[in-house]
Amino acid sequence: MKSAVETLNPTRVRLTVEVPFEELKPSLDAAYRKINQQVSVPGFRKGKIPARIIDQRFGRGAVLEEAVSEALPKFYNDAVTEGDIQPLGRPEVDITELRDNELLTFTAEVDIRPELTIPDFGGIEVTVDAVEVADEDVEEALGRLRDRFATTTAVERAAADGDVVKIDLQARVDGEIVPDGVAEGVTYVIGSGQMLDGLDEAVTGLEAGGEATFTSALKGGSAAGRDAEVTVSVETVSARELPELDDEFAQLASEFDTLDELRADSRRRLADDKKYQQATEAQEKVLDALLEQTEVPIPEKLLADEIETRKHNLEHHQLPQLGMDFDAYLKLQEKTAEEFDAELREQAEKGIRTQFVLDQIARSEELTVEQAELTEHLVRRAQASGMSPDQFAKAIVEGGQVPVLMDEVRRGKALAVVVESATVKDSNGEPVRLDDEEEDAQADETAEADATADAAETAAEAGAGESADKD
Repeated sequence: MKSAVETLNPTRVRLTVEVPFEELKPSLDAAYRKINQQVSVPGFRKGKIPARIIDQRFGRGAVLEEAVSEALPKFYNDAVTEGDIQPLGRPEVDITELRDNELLTFTAEVDIRPELTIPDFGGIEVTVDAVEVADEDVEEALGRLRDRFATTTAVERAAADGDVVKIDLQARVDGEIVPDGVAEGVTYVIGSGQMLDGLDEAVTGLEAGGEATFTSALKGGSAAGRDAEVTVSVETVSARELPELDDEFAQLASEFDTLDELRADSRRRLADDKKYQQATEAQEKVLDALLEQTEVPIPEKLLADEIETRKHNLEHHQLPQLGMDFDAYLKLQEKTAEEFDAELREQAEKGIRTQFVLDQIARSEELTVEQAELTEHLVRRAQASGMSPDQFAKAIVEGGQVPVLMDEVRRGKALAVVVESATVKDSNGEPVRLDDEEEDAQADETAEADATADAAETAAEAGAGESADKD
């Protein structure tokens, strides 16, 4: 077999393959055996029909067609290996010549991963927020902890801000009750703003047995995004009493004996959270800077497939789980279809570019994935999906997605290499040194988030670059 590679553009090549007929003989023999098992000829036992009889009865062309169909994948894969290319997706194959007992020639056009010129990591500089915990932040955290230990007492008065009310809700759209817009016995803290816009104002001033109607855009369900006339009925009103912020509360709400110890622990936890956010911000900004400095051509078909995959996942998997259709989603997001498509394309492009860049860095740095790293990543993914590690691992193995997970880990390690080489300073001008363990743990998540882009937030799912992983 002889093959040649012609570069059509930075992301597409044409393979021209010539196969001497003797190399086609094993497939030709297999074709005769297959046809032998499928047809019957009077005077011959099934499976014992001579080749010349098959040629006479069914035509040599049918045999050749079967043989070529069976042989093409092998010859194509051999040409890919010989040409040292990295194909993306399925090739477009055209048989240009088939001379019986002489020669088979075919061409295969296929998208490929482009060869990229990666800039010097050390030249990347980014600025991130400084880790600063204000006294107000600590008091706010303690306030949230006090809320968890608040007690309630039923009162016979009008509901006020901070009270706990038990309410019934009924939503109507165009005068009709929304099937999934009815709720009874809902406990709600006035002023929390955690349900419908306008609810706080509607229940404030109502006593038990009181009722009010207000208009609000529904946030979920079959009528999500639509304006509804909502009727709220108050069953009970209870006053909330917060515990005193003292040593006794510290002993009740924590393992600490004093309020000072609890306050110090709250400050430490807030600082840890901000360090985590700082590390994530650093990775995101370094990745953005890397992508900005790297020219990454994208195959149009790959991009189109990725966009279609993301949109399909959103419309047919995520939105139905939320009880929402696409039109309601657009209204809730306050976007037009054109704006949605533009954002979706932008996110898909970034996802594919991220994959290409990090994959090339992983290859050049010869990064490998250890079993412990894969297991750790699998556990994090399982937690994010709400599944047990065993359930998630079983689904991954059965779906043949282990290589995808390994790619995610490898890209995370590639991003960590870049971040380590970049210059990261905080908003005060101080150098930021990311802890190696924390950096490794978060690198996977950041790379994955940028490469797969959460569809519910960016109008797509699953994994950016799902299509880019398909050969």
